[in-house]
Amino acid sequence: MLEPDRSSSEQWERRALEKVALAAIQEQRRARHWSIFFKLLLFIYLFALLFIWMGWIGKKDGASTGKHTALVELRGVIGPESSASADNIIAGLQAAFKDKYTQGVILRINSPGGSPVQAGHINDEIRRLREKYPNISVYAVVEDICASGGYYVAAAADHIYVDKGSIIGSIGVLMDGFGFTGLMEKLGVERRLLAAGENKGFLDPFSPIRDSQVEYAETMLEEIHKQFITVVRQGRGERLKETPELFSGLLWVGTRSVELGLADGLGGVDYVARELIKAENIVDFTPRENIAERVARRFGAAMAETLVRSAITNPLTVR
Repeated sequence: MLEPDRSSSEQWERRALEKVALAAIQEQRRARHWSIFFKLLLFIYLFALLFIWMGWIGKKDGASTGKHTALVELRGVIGPESSASADNIIAGLQAAFKDKYTQGVILRINSPGGSPVQAGHINDEIRRLREKYPNISVYAVVEDICASGGYYVAAAADHIYVDKGSIIGSIGVLMDGFGFTGLMEKLGVERRLLAAGENKGFLDPFSPIRDSQVEYAETMLEEIHKQFITVVRQGRGERLKETPELFSGLLWVGTRSVELGLADGLGGVDYVARELIKAENIVDFTPRENIAERVARRFGAAMAETLVRSAITNPLTVR
């Protein structure tokens, strides 16, 4: 008579223990979920503060209520994917000219050159804006270097100012590469290039060089060089003191560039704004990369990846 009672009691204890264990597991899950939730809130709060801070730092005072000198910076290699792309520089120039308080525009340049196409777009836009806003002068102010495509851009300005130690010039065009045919022959490697079109493998570095293709490349370079020379002559006019070396691709220091007429004088941004434009207040119109958005995008991607991995390694169960 006692056996059934003992068996029933054991079953009840087992069920009670199971319920307690299950409740403990569920409580642990809830605690873990709340922990993740509060950590996410903390991250969101910290990044919100970062975004606000970066917004204040990166904000440009384009809505200034007083007369000012507008500044646009061209830094680094000029190319479609760089901060010195035609799209970025042109956007800054357009905003600078449109501002009703702008007394003059300074294009601060520190560039070794880059794409002749991108430089050409910027040059054309500067000339267009000068014609549209004849009362606003454009000053190119050179820092360390203004060479090749950098000078292509500067030539469109009304005036060019440099530091005595600046590097100016390199009015030329180049196409460079490598040839590996000798190395391939030593290694016993055979190049197998199949192409439809006699010149489709134009100057292929793994094939023997062809005189006809070299001549054609030199013709293209010469044509672009002539375009460069024309732009410089148009921009500098009678100020240019041409010598046999002027368009040879050589570089000159700032003082010599003034003597050759490649620049108009020595001076930095503050000097030009204060003494020439007569507006000491400088407002930066350079388009800046939105660091907050970039950080948020990367953080969001990293967080999503973390959550996916967590879901895979620690799947949640629904009861």
